[in-house]
Amino acid sequence: MTAEIGAAPNSESQSPRPLNSGEPTGLGGCDSSVTLVEGATFCLSNRLGDVEPGRPHGLFFRDARVISRWELLVDGKPAEPLSVLSPEAFAARFVLRRPPQAGLADSTLLVVRERLIADGMHEILTLENMGREPTAVTLELHVDADFVDLFAVKEGRAGHGRADVAVAEGELLLHDRIDRMRGLSVTATVEPAVLPGTLVWRVVVPPGESWQTEIIAQPTVGNQRVQAPLAPGEHHGLSAPSRKIEAWRDTATKIAAHDPLLSQVLRRSESDLGALQIHDETGEGRPFVAAGAPWFMTLFGRDSLLTAWMALPLEVDLALGTLQQLAELQGQRVDPLTEEEPGRIMHEMRRGPASGQALGGNIYYGTADATPLFVMLLAECHRWGADPDAIKALLPAADAAVGWITEYGDRDGDGFVEYRRATDRGLINQGWKDSFDGINDAAGHLSEAPIALCEVQGYVHAALLARAELADAFGELRAAGLLRERAAELRGKFAEQFWLADRGWYAVALDGGKRQVDALTSNVAHCLWAGIATDEHAAELVRRLSGADMDTGFGLRTLSSSMGAYNPMSYHCGSVWPHDTAIAVAGLFRYRQVPGAVELATRIAGGLLDAASAFGGRLPELFCGFPRDQFAVPVPYPTSCSPQAWASAAPLLLVRSFLGLDPNVPARTLTLHPQLPPEWGRISLTDLRLGSVTVDLEAEGTQVISVRVPEDWQVVTR
Repeated sequence: MTAEIGAAPNSESQSPRPLNSGEPTGLGGCDSSVTLVEGATFCLSNRLGDVEPGRPHGLFFRDARVISRWELLVDGKPAEPLSVLSPEAFAARFVLRRPPQAGLADSTLLVVRERLIADGMHEILTLENMGREPTAVTLELHVDADFVDLFAVKEGRAGHGRADVAVAEGELLLHDRIDRMRGLSVTATVEPAVLPGTLVWRVVVPPGESWQTEIIAQPTVGNQRVQAPLAPGEHHGLSAPSRKIEAWRDTATKIAAHDPLLSQVLRRSESDLGALQIHDETGEGRPFVAAGAPWFMTLFGRDSLLTAWMALPLEVDLALGTLQQLAELQGQRVDPLTEEEPGRIMHEMRRGPASGQALGGNIYYGTADATPLFVMLLAECHRWGADPDAIKALLPAADAAVGWITEYGDRDGDGFVEYRRATDRGLINQGWKDSFDGINDAAGHLSEAPIALCEVQGYVHAALLARAELADAFGELRAAGLLRERAAELRGKFAEQFWLADRGWYAVALDGGKRQVDALTSNVAHCLWAGIATDEHAAELVRRLSGADMDTGFGLRTLSSSMGAYNPMSYHCGSVWPHDTAIAVAGLFRYRQVPGAVELATRIAGGLLDAASAFGGRLPELFCGFPRDQFAVPVPYPTSCSPQAWASAAPLLLVRSFLGLDPNVPARTLTLHPQLPPEWGRISLTDLRLGSVTVDLEAEGTQVISVRVPEDWQVVTR
């Protein structure tokens, strides 16, 4: 989208808007659900703010649903929705009205629910009488809980009636009758009449005046209440989530853009990434990022690593905390049930009541790509200025990861990393397209394990070079040379065995019989990002990715529309994933010397930002892959996560790619090669922390307008 700018480039009217000049953002979704998230806690409701029984709604705490019903009735009826505003990912204001009386078109009673999510829920309920006479109102809040595992809710297996309900001195108490350790306490500042499962207020609101109560829902663990999000009467701005997001903004780089759309998307990215952050419970307080709401509010190997990589322009500490957390959970032994193997980086962690039954255990290791991504991110953190001592402390974990690649990842000794699940409870596919039908050939046939994915080989190549770079930095010169030799050998074998010369793209995989799985997929763009492709192959890939069968107009399809398994409404076989398109853009810029690469990157990035506009500035996990000339706006995918970590971080990778931003703190160099789209106008980064120094920069088009670096640093513009 193009912003019309009438003033001169250096005028005050063109000052870029920083991310933290946030404004309330409207919330929407294909199913009219509203998702609020803070750390590992999240709430799903309708646009009234109600958690409806029988739907996948609720307040979820530690991977269990602690509220399965939260319905407000005004004079016996649901209120009428007017608007929903969300200033942050963890807070929303539901603006409602009492339904008009029979025969009248208008209502005179405004109903506002201000909700904040933390380790529990805090809701301020306000009634405002716009009429000319006092109005009597009866409010009923119906509350229930089933305490079931979030996967049971997601899959429609949620039970009912598991809560024992009690009333004690104005407090509603619910406990899981199966697991007595879990419970919920509900209280209010204006004491209601409390009945089993219901809070009732009967009030009279004078004309022109308002009435208010604060309702606090606190989970209990072992009969101990979790600390409430707010004390009664305390302003939302004083809450722990608000303090956390402000601390995140204080330390994060301030990125500003002239383009209103890009500015809106970046503000939402910053807010969502701040809300998705979790801090470990060991006392270290290390940050890492949850994969996404509503169903993946936990540490994920691949998702958290890629999100941290994309978020580096904001902050390096998030990446370092993610690495440290994953290193502590790194595989130590062989366990077929959880697919743990020495050196392997885990896939996901769960803490719900049924987590031991899902994917083999509370921590599941079935992923082929998280382990090389771990090594890649460690070297990138070093380049971006992470504490050298912290990097050095993680080198044993990196070596264990490289060891896993050799001893366990390469199952048959052919030089490629393959996967095959260890039991029937594990994931069939263990790359980022991990649905059961995510890997198929051009005719649409499913692939047989063990499967060697093309992008995983790219990540392994990049991981070997990353470990070699770290070896150079810490004086392990002989090891660095050997690692580079391994990387070069892998690159040659990859070109020989994965390239489809008659098609012009890489096979998405080699199957169990070492046959080329010949579908055209977005996975090949990850090979560009990882740097394993030759320039000759990259030129062919640019041509094939530019076709209408891959470019929807809103981003890159996961699977070409000419393939047998193509379905634009599927999860991985023709949909558009924003993070996937952003990685493709980064890969195209890595091969910017190839004709058409930058032009394609510009086109698909522009389409992705247009899609963000249609979603209110927040990119979802994925959306349907229909062509833009069929539907003028992107079609939502029904169960897409939003906010979702790597979708939220994707715009940051776009900005980095178009800036050509590549710092190297140990070498004291800052490389910039801007090729910004004209409609973006000027981009500025202020207080970019690179180790012990801060850097400011500003660019427009292909020009670096200004750079502020220390005197002993070198700025490289190519």
